[in-house]
Amino acid sequence: MKCWTVFLSVLWLVSTGWSQQNAPLLAPVTVIRAGVLIDGVSGSARRDQLVTIRGNVITGVTDAGPASVPSNLPAGATFIDLSQATVLPGLIDAHTHIFLQGEDPAEGGYDIQLLKYPLAFRAARATISVRRALEQGFTTLRDMETEGAGYGDVGIKQAIEGGYIPGPRLFVSTRAISTTGGYPLEGYAPEIEVPKGVQIIDGPVEARKAAREQLDHGADWIKIYMTHRSWVSKNGELVSQPTLTVEELRAIVDETHGWGKKVACHAYGGEGMQRALDGGCDSIEHGLMLSDAQIAQMVRQGTWLCPTLNIYYEGWEPADTPAGQRDRKRASVHEESFRKALKAGVKIAFGTDIGGMPWTEPIAQEFPRMVELGMTPMQAIQSATSQAAELLEMKGRLGVIAPGAYADVVAVSGDPLANVKILENVGFVMKDGIVFKNELGLKGKLPN
Repeated sequence: MKCWTVFLSVLWLVSTGWSQQNAPLLAPVTVIRAGVLIDGVSGSARRDQLVTIRGNVITGVTDAGPASVPSNLPAGATFIDLSQATVLPGLIDAHTHIFLQGEDPAEGGYDIQLLKYPLAFRAARATISVRRALEQGFTTLRDMETEGAGYGDVGIKQAIEGGYIPGPRLFVSTRAISTTGGYPLEGYAPEIEVPKGVQIIDGPVEARKAAREQLDHGADWIKIYMTHRSWVSKNGELVSQPTLTVEELRAIVDETHGWGKKVACHAYGGEGMQRALDGGCDSIEHGLMLSDAQIAQMVRQGTWLCPTLNIYYEGWEPADTPAGQRDRKRASVHEESFRKALKAGVKIAFGTDIGGMPWTEPIAQEFPRMVELGMTPMQAIQSATSQAAELLEMKGRLGVIAPGAYADVVAVSGDPLANVKILENVGFVMKDGIVFKNELGLKGKLPN
């Protein structure tokens, strides 16, 4: 009997030690005190709030109370004092190009990157792009194709998720799709086979196959170019060349939706825009020239608009040239379309087309343009938070500071509801519960 008692005692000690060693470790707790909180959903800001985070998930949002450090915080938690700042959800840019750098014509323009730059060089530049986005408070990007860099965006996404490089959450669309005569490189001798910035298809069979390939290789979205060149016609109207037929687009949409994914359509206007809507695309990118009937169709179908306004004021050619006339016409018709879409209740997500302009420019310069054209500052902020999250089918997980959301949090000094341009100077960035940048808040451990 004594032997059995000893044996059972040893077994209990061994099992207890094993269970202690293998017990799940509780994720660390971080508490942020927000002087002002814009949660991404509410129509107004709240003052003196505590945001509690466990690991990478927000677990609570409560009133802070009068004490500088509330007494009811969990022992051992990390406390970040942003009581002199405005706290917001991590921002979302729903239209970027991390493999573009606003290519300078003096250095070879768009073509040189496909003709001379190795993919490794382009990937290195993309690594800098995603870091710059995160530094500016954009914790999520929907990247709208690699411009000839193949599946490089999938690799950058894997490197971020693996912790090898810093960067936002990426939703990638890989190569994008257009038709013969529908994308650069162009203008070379017809005897020379030059690379293209997208995957070229002709016919519904090729269209479906391209979608399958891109989805199989990691695309979160499929990007389609439904229009290509644009110019000002003799009667002064903006005209855009259509590309895919409705049948080609429907094959892609059918295949993509079957995978549980969505389709984004670059469309400026006219016939290409109509084909995009009739073919069932999920988001219109740019949407420079929207007719009243097309806006009504977007509302009816629930089609999103990602307008990318500011980039159409960049790099205008001289006013007395055909290109200059086109540039100015693009901006003017875009303003009218945006105002009408906003008034009609079209769902609008924030996007910039950054990469088409240099990554050294502030991504948030899109906000003042949206406000100038009719949005309130709160509407503009929501377009880059909860609205963009809904576009990405991440409602309640991204773009909001609320229990259950990922701990993507940014802060600015000042009131962006009074001056939305303040968002160009984000001083605090947390992504997935990890502080990437902190120029605003005191940080310390609470005693155990």
